[in-house]
Amino acid sequence: MTLRLRGFAAVISLLLAVFGGERAYAQSEPLKIGIIGTGRIGGALARHWIDAGHEVFMSSRNPEQLQGLADELGPRAQAGTPREAAAFGEVLLVSVPYAAMPQIGADYASELAGKIVLDTSNPVERRDGAMAITALEKGSGVASSEFLAGARVVRAFNCIPAESLANQPNRQPARIAIPLAGDDMEALEVAQRLVDDAGFDGVVVGSLGVARHFDLGQPLARGNLSAEEYRALIDEVL
Repeated sequence: MTLRLRGFAAVISLLLAVFGGERAYAQSEPLKIGIIGTGRIGGALARHWIDAGHEVFMSSRNPEQLQGLADELGPRAQAGTPREAAAFGEVLLVSVPYAAMPQIGADYASELAGKIVLDTSNPVERRDGAMAITALEKGSGVASSEFLAGARVVRAFNCIPAESLANQPNRQPARIAIPLAGDDMEALEVAQRLVDDAGFDGVVVGSLGVARHFDLGQPLARGNLSAEEYRALIDEVL
């Protein structure tokens, strides 16, 4: 890892440790989380976060298909439209095919404004077309922040297989590391809390510009390492 990147990660870690308990999102309080796109990733995280005591509003283009899951998860779970989820959440998870990202940013701009958004979505050319190439050239962290203008974007949960996310929370002997990248310290703090509550270990890699290093196909796109192993890999790659 370069001295500049090492310094960034160290400063973020120190600030999160020192000031985390004093910030607006109190660590002991449950959060209201809106999920835009409740497929395998969103559904697994909804279950983990409900188990941790949070309230979750799940959504999709066909919200009636989510009602059974909401009933199963109990009174802290709801299902509805993406706009309703965006309005409900103090924190939002966006987990959609990447080609939908510009429309989400345009349609729900007022609901997203100022909110922390955990972005799991990956640009894939064969599915998303030419816009995926442009996004990967910029890096998905930068591209997502442009599409979701006004939101406080953190890249998270984008390179762990859905099966591992669903079935391996609190893996023993060491939890699976989830790389994180963002430009907002409070957003990174909240992301780390929600990663922890889901049963994984958040590792801050750097800014949204650095998130390109864990885009799919890149050296840091690993979803099976412990936090210690992942930090060692960062040192090798950056």
